[in-house]
Amino acid sequence: MHIKNPKFEISAVQPSQYPQNGLPEIVLVGKSNVGKSSFINTMIQRKNLARTSSEPGKTRQINFYNMDNLFYFVDLPGYGYSKMSKQEQAQVGNFIEYYLQHREQISFVIFLVDIRHIPSENDKMMYNYIIQAGLPCLILTNKADKIAPTKVELAVADIQSKLNPMKDIPILPFSSERKIYTEKVWEFLEHRARDN
Repeated sequence: MHIKNPKFEISAVQPSQYPQNGLPEIVLVGKSNVGKSSFINTMIQRKNLARTSSEPGKTRQINFYNMDNLFYFVDLPGYGYSKMSKQEQAQVGNFIEYYLQHREQISFVIFLVDIRHIPSENDKMMYNYIIQAGLPCLILTNKADKIAPTKVELAVADIQSKLNPMKDIPILPFSSERKIYTEKVWEFLEHRARDN
């Protein structure tokens, strides 16, 4: 898929601010600094439509990116960022939870984890939350460029065994840095859109 005119539409912290046009929403979740914003930029071949930062915890709102009026990529704030105050963490957690529980336009969740690390307790909690909420999900093991190409398949299998031992959730490698694997992700998303 080639997105011609992607645009940032709105940052929201409450339902009244969400887009009201009914387009399907593909939601990006993952810990702080796992590469959610970079994923968006890589998929649409733009350098900085989604604002990225080397400092974790920069995204504090729900950011909606309109993809040619076909669907939204929705970038949720990352979890596990310790420099936020307890009050900030609670506020962010509350509006993320409300969005995931109540937003009918959610079509799909892309759950990003770091391919170099065994899933953390926070990762497992988020994964369990997604599954219990009944949200369709793709696990994306990002930063695949950081390990040897010969080790990617094994690392992906290891993460799946820790998060999804039943192997009933699809899992793919990804690299924003090297822009590899994007075609496979687009193929997956297009195939899924046809099935709906």
